[in-house]
Amino acid sequence: MVDVKVKCAAIARSVLKGVRRILGVIGNFHRKAFQNRKAAAGYCILLFFILTAVFGPLIFPYNQATVFEDRYLSASWAHPFGTDEKGRDIFRMLIDGSRSVLSIALLTGIFTIVLGTFLGILSGFVGGITDKIIQTVTNLLLTIPSLPVILMLAALITIKDSLTFALILTVWGWAPLCRALRAQVMSLKERDFIQICRVMRMNRAHIIVKELTPNLFSYIAVNFVLIMRNAITGSMGIMILGLAAFEPTNWGAMLYHARELGLISSNVINYMLKPLAAVVLFQMGAVLFANGLDEILNPRLRLN
Repeated sequence: MVDVKVKCAAIARSVLKGVRRILGVIGNFHRKAFQNRKAAAGYCILLFFILTAVFGPLIFPYNQATVFEDRYLSASWAHPFGTDEKGRDIFRMLIDGSRSVLSIALLTGIFTIVLGTFLGILSGFVGGITDKIIQTVTNLLLTIPSLPVILMLAALITIKDSLTFALILTVWGWAPLCRALRAQVMSLKERDFIQICRVMRMNRAHIIVKELTPNLFSYIAVNFVLIMRNAITGSMGIMILGLAAFEPTNWGAMLYHARELGLISSNVINYMLKPLAAVVLFQMGAVLFANGLDEILNPRLRLN
């Protein structure tokens, strides 16, 4: 009984130590981020969209019911961005659609980073036939234009959720990251600290996880943000072309709908500008945050 209590206490102490370390890393990151103007501005913009996606639909629930007497209303307290041709509130549509847009961006970023990082490190560190196979596939993907193939995949596969959307965008998104990380790994593995690890006969897993990955973290973090930005642009392009059966509140679906309305309505500009403004603002936040992260994490660009 005493041994069980001792083990539980040891586990609790290790968990608390891990939590404190994570909180310390987060706090240190926030402190550094707000010391950089670009990172601070981008962080605030992205945080605004994240909070909107998480809590917005709870505060401003979207009602998809058609109310014809409220068609094409101008901006007011009840409808801050006005209404569409079916009387639906555009402001609430944007908030509701932010969840699908950001979930596509997040999943695409995660899948692309995991696949590109794994293959890039494996190709650069292991070399040999493994490197040749991975680089052959990478070169093939980099040679073929991505947009036509993505559009072809979108036409062949019915896109009904964020996961399918993210997988399609990941197919062509990992190759540039893989190529760039391979080059960095091939440079790093010739450095003295890696050679010392090999002389000490440390296993490959230790060298990759403990020695190589921390030196690649800044590049991976910056690319994660930029991949999310590109994922939103790509997903909206597919939506505008009408190749995805997705939620009507998705920003790309709203632009596709605006394109159709342009043939029959003169109010389409009011409807179109709102999702466009949201996309532009998110893109600006992502670029600022990525550039700020690069200045914070990259030793060659660090200002202090």
